[in-house]
Amino acid sequence: MANFQKLIDNKAESAQYMMDEIAHICKNLPKRAPGEEGEKLACEYMAEVLKKDGGCERADVESFKEHPYSFLGWIYFTITFALAGIVLFFFLPALGAVLIGIGFAIMIAQFGLYRKAIDFVFPEKTGHNVTAIKKCTGEVKARIFFNGHPDAAWNWPVNNKFGGKVYEAHIGSSVIGALIALALCIAAAVATKGQVMDVFTLEAYEIVYGEELFWAGIAQLVFVPGLILMYFMWDPKTTVDGANDNLTGCYMGIAILKAMKDAGIELEHTEVGVILSGSEEAGLRGAKAWVEAHKGEFDDVPTWIYSYDTIHDGKFLGVNYRDLNATVKADKEVSDMFMNCAKELGIKCNKTLVPPLGGATDSAAFAQGGYKVTGITALNHVLEDYYHTMKDTYTNLDKNCLADCYAISVKCLEKFDQQFGK
Repeated sequence: MANFQKLIDNKAESAQYMMDEIAHICKNLPKRAPGEEGEKLACEYMAEVLKKDGGCERADVESFKEHPYSFLGWIYFTITFALAGIVLFFFLPALGAVLIGIGFAIMIAQFGLYRKAIDFVFPEKTGHNVTAIKKCTGEVKARIFFNGHPDAAWNWPVNNKFGGKVYEAHIGSSVIGALIALALCIAAAVATKGQVMDVFTLEAYEIVYGEELFWAGIAQLVFVPGLILMYFMWDPKTTVDGANDNLTGCYMGIAILKAMKDAGIELEHTEVGVILSGSEEAGLRGAKAWVEAHKGEFDDVPTWIYSYDTIHDGKFLGVNYRDLNATVKADKEVSDMFMNCAKELGIKCNKTLVPPLGGATDSAAFAQGGYKVTGITALNHVLEDYYHTMKDTYTNLDKNCLADCYAISVKCLEKFDQQFGK
């Protein structure tokens, strides 16, 4: 069996390699918005690195069709319908309730479940993935992939300027405002028996609606400015560097393969690969496309995936046992392996999850595709000011966190090879 201890002992060296490569991509390649040229060029560059530095015989750059603006495009529908509902409260509240309900349904489908409910409304673009594999010297008995997403997020201006607490408070208050508008429209629809109000005097409203309901409808107007500002929650014209989110995830596997090649480690029965799944920031579109494109291809032997996203802060290094707004389970065996390896190395690692309203990582798409996978993150789920902002730069990396996550990952590879690569 191969001895991986040297790789673990040299974790700082591998972390520095990651940081140097991340800095190179951020400084020398175009911005990597989902479906744009920069994402493609980054995939092509890292595919070459995987062959040259990682010893991969196979490093395929694969394309897929997507509608990247659709993922956050739900905002335009949901907010417009909510504002319309607030106005219709005073004229035709039944229609207002229907519109707000449709808006929430779109939000739940598009963001809550990452479905493609309104993708067709937005322009089509071409995203890119990479599948790279370092072959073993003998019969293939096991396979492990390390995954990250090469694209970067669009800038979130409020978080960039004011930080995550203000950003989350803005979104939360807007959702509450829309829910209140829905409840008031339903109450008013009952009061009017679904009819259009044709007399617009205070006396008429107090007779039909009742004084309390009418003035509650007036009070809900306080939410209008916040709802309008939701149109500017993200800036599709500005893409961040995405050094932490998620070149750190991409280079976790690349660094392992490079270290193996440098140390002359060749596995006899275990293939080691890297999946770079593009357009994660557009709703896991690359990972979903990868699962479809490779259906059945890797069912021949036990195949595990470790999916990394934003390896930034050691305090929050953890294994997400649930993903996609806590609706999708990760594989327990794969997850426990990472936790146990961290414990064996004396590195703190948290058992955690991607919480409701926390979004998702590519781990969820692989899990939904039937793969044994878990997600590794090292970020505060109470958003910090570098998350999806211009502050996510190569000067804002944490070398110690990268080194520790790398060391645990190497130990997982060693244990996996010992268990399945016999």
